[in-house]
Amino acid sequence: MANKPELLVTPTSVEDILPLCEAGADAFILGEQRYGLRLAGEFSRDDVAKAIELAHSRGKKVYVAMNAIFHNEKVDELKDYILFLRDVHCDAIVFGDPAVLMTIREVAPNMKLHWSTETTGTNWYSCNYWGRLGSKRAVLARELSMDAVLEIKEHAEVEIEVQIHGMTCMFQSKRTLIENYFEYQGKVLEIKNKNQDKNMFLYDKERDNKYPIFEDENGTHIMSPNDICMIDELKDMVEAGIDSFKIDGVLKEPDYIIEVTKLYRKAIDLCAEDPDAYEEAKDSLYEQIEAIQPEHRPLDTGFFFKETVY
Repeated sequence: MANKPELLVTPTSVEDILPLCEAGADAFILGEQRYGLRLAGEFSRDDVAKAIELAHSRGKKVYVAMNAIFHNEKVDELKDYILFLRDVHCDAIVFGDPAVLMTIREVAPNMKLHWSTETTGTNWYSCNYWGRLGSKRAVLARELSMDAVLEIKEHAEVEIEVQIHGMTCMFQSKRTLIENYFEYQGKVLEIKNKNQDKNMFLYDKERDNKYPIFEDENGTHIMSPNDICMIDELKDMVEAGIDSFKIDGVLKEPDYIIEVTKLYRKAIDLCAEDPDAYEEAKDSLYEQIEAIQPEHRPLDTGFFFKETVY
């Protein structure tokens, strides 16, 4: 029997924690956009504390995102937020910026770290470099082929996390591009509390693709037109011992995330415990996801088999 990868899910609010525990999530990644990138929901400090309490009551883990890129004006705030996370017993901090690593070393040296840049986790040397500096896990870039993922796992000295479902980020800029565009047109755009507006798209006529676009405190984010879905392609990664599978619920409804979590829970359990039964069930599991998939979000396998060309 293969080791069972952790099923890591992104909740949209505190109300999602217990239903997602019931659905089979092993761990959660959450936080506030001031410190974390492209989260499925906004969690205040009170929310973070409550989410950790609820998750721990069910034996689950909570990782808090501090993976934004920080400029000088925010560096002094990091210490206070890290001390807060230590005090509420956060299980790990997800970081990309060395400023976070250095601050943690200074004020919370026992805090576990997951290295996540979303861009440069492309080889095992990088993963091991950050591992030797204190990171327990590396989050791989979304643009890797299956072969590259398996090769990195083979040589990694740290845990490896891979996204297996949801949309991916294609572009981020610190500039508020949408706001600037409307101002240029002489229109004042009100982005209510700078939160993710789920109804804005860039349209590519040539490919007939809609790219979700939103602005928040970290700038402008353009997302993929398709959702990754690897529910029927887990076998090689489970056999290789990938440590964590992530379902990204950014811009998704809570009910959708819960249903997808249930299906991946079933898939991971089957794949680890009875690979033959998984082979028989995987097409049906894929069809069940297809049935609840939003109409304008086709499923694909991302860059795992190099099918997607932007």
